[in-house]
Amino acid sequence: MKYLKKKLTIENVKVDYIAKKYGTPTYCYSYSELKKNINNFKNSFRSFSPLICFAVKSNTNVNLIKEIKKFGLGADVVSMGELMMAIKAGINPKKIVFSGVGKTFDEIKYAINKNIFLINAESESEIKQIEKIAKLKKKRIQIGIRLNPNTDAKTLSQISTGKKENKFGVDSKTFIKLINNYKNSKNIELKCLSVHIGSQILDHKPYEKMLKSIAKILEKIKYRFEFIDLGGGMGISYDNKQKSLDYKKYQLVIKKFLNKYKSKIIFEPGRSIIGNTGTLISKIIYIKKSGKKNFIILDAAMNDLIRPALYGAIHRIMPSLKNNKISNENHEFVGPICESTDSFLNLKKFQELRENEIVVVCDVGAYGMSLSSNYNLRPKPIELLIKGSKIKVIKKRQRHKDFI
Repeated sequence: MKYLKKKLTIENVKVDYIAKKYGTPTYCYSYSELKKNINNFKNSFRSFSPLICFAVKSNTNVNLIKEIKKFGLGADVVSMGELMMAIKAGINPKKIVFSGVGKTFDEIKYAINKNIFLINAESESEIKQIEKIAKLKKKRIQIGIRLNPNTDAKTLSQISTGKKENKFGVDSKTFIKLINNYKNSKNIELKCLSVHIGSQILDHKPYEKMLKSIAKILEKIKYRFEFIDLGGGMGISYDNKQKSLDYKKYQLVIKKFLNKYKSKIIFEPGRSIIGNTGTLISKIIYIKKSGKKNFIILDAAMNDLIRPALYGAIHRIMPSLKNNKISNENHEFVGPICESTDSFLNLKKFQELRENEIVVVCDVGAYGMSLSSNYNLRPKPIELLIKGSKIKVIKKRQRHKDFI
């Protein structure tokens, strides 16, 4: 996004034009940002040609997944619904990895029927379930075992997944036991060691620590995995002040690891691919003065974007039209939902605003629409893909009659 003659634009389209034509709230995605993110990711790690599986949980729009698929990416899924969506988008099943701690019998059976590439198991009970179904199907199924490396990703506690107190994966002692118990199974092929330590990681050092934990395990078991699944979690800058993860440093750490352990790498990026492509366009319904604070009441709410309420996440907000008139009063941008947590951002100063003006919430491409709901029986927003001067509706605005 950029300002052209003080008017905010997404690629070559003015935000005010989008709001007038399609209404608000509206999710927009920039194709050029998506293309840039994917190519940057692929180029950064091309020295060892990883299998890149887009984390579908970050954005479940089938039309966006179709665009991502065109760049040769696979999919990381965590439910049968996500697996169905990935297949519907045309993702090659041989590039699909199924993760998650609580896969049901039906989900595992469905994944096996679809001949997907890999099921990453997270407990002995799950491995037994996979083995049981594989035996019934008279198949040999490729699985990974997820190791909990007890690595602190130094990110929000709500999105940490690699510490011993988190529910994900198994500890090193259990991991070694599982390898010994199942390495000679007739129906299971131990293909992959899997890890994922959290989300919104901006420093390569937690990954470096994670790889050292993996190396210790590999030294103990002397079992060669064809694949090492390093998960995702690569962060982006939400406030334009933090630096994004340095891919160059991360790839050097991985190359050092691969010099000793000859495996193929799998990545499961989500936010780093789709996060900064998305914006949420909203209209100011009312401005309510309360003491020294202005409540800027938007028509977007926590049902449309729950990250600030759920995690305390911060998303920049930009006016669609710059007026260079700065107000030094406190501004709290809030939604209309009957919850005090329905608040997007507090700012000590912002430009002067008026009712019915348009603002944009930035960097909402990941965990925006995929976490949206119909709370307060509010319809979900329309979704648009912007490509140059072209606008494509990739999901229609929900109507009340669709769910009442």
